Amino acid sequence: MNLSYTYWESEEVGYVGYLNQYPDYWTQGGTIEELEKMLVSLYRDIITFDDIQLPVPEHTGLITVPV
Repeated sequence: MNLSYTYWESEEVGYVGYLNQYPDYWTQGGTIEELEKMLVSLYRDIITFDDIQLPVPEHTGLITVPV
């Protein structure tokens, strides 16, 4: 299974990110590889516990911006 995620670099902790299907649950890692391991762990926690919100349905759109 492939899950998409969003991340950014933080001076304090390295990298911060979240699974796009679960944007309310963030995690961090010192490297991208550590962040990805933490995201896998986060996903396992999400599917294990029943009290976590359902995933946000993904939708995409296209807008036109005048130039």
